[in-house]
Amino acid sequence: MATIKQISLGVHDDRRAGEFWRQALGYARRPPRFEGDDWIVLEPPPGEPGAALAMDTSESPAEEFPRVHLDLDAGDRDLDEEVQRLVALGARRVDWPHPTDTTAPGERPYVVLADPEGNRFCVEGHRRRGRRP
Repeated sequence: MATIKQISLGVHDDRRAGEFWRQALGYARRPPRFEGDDWIVLEPPPGEPGAALAMDTSESPAEEFPRVHLDLDAGDRDLDEEVQRLVALGARRVDWPHPTDTTAPGERPYVVLADPEGNRFCVEGHRRRGRRP
């Protein structure tokens, strides 16, 4: 069965995007595979799960409602604290027209953000009682 090895993003400024995602995910930049390899590829720390994230320059604008996007899990961190951390790194909140605070059993609330390049992504997680954005 196939598995996702790498996710590739088109960006205008690959160094800025690479630094944002490196800090956001705690990944490390993979060394170039050959001379002239200018792709920025970030990988999870050794032994940690996760797909690599690659960035290459693109002239295409980021989509307002992308067909494909990343979903991040806030893990043990409070959802709002993780969103604040990502915003401090350069992400911005996106005014999303669909409900993001779900109450269905087994579902968690999420927040829609855009990276410094405008690529949309979601962060889902748990909120401590009484906390709202």
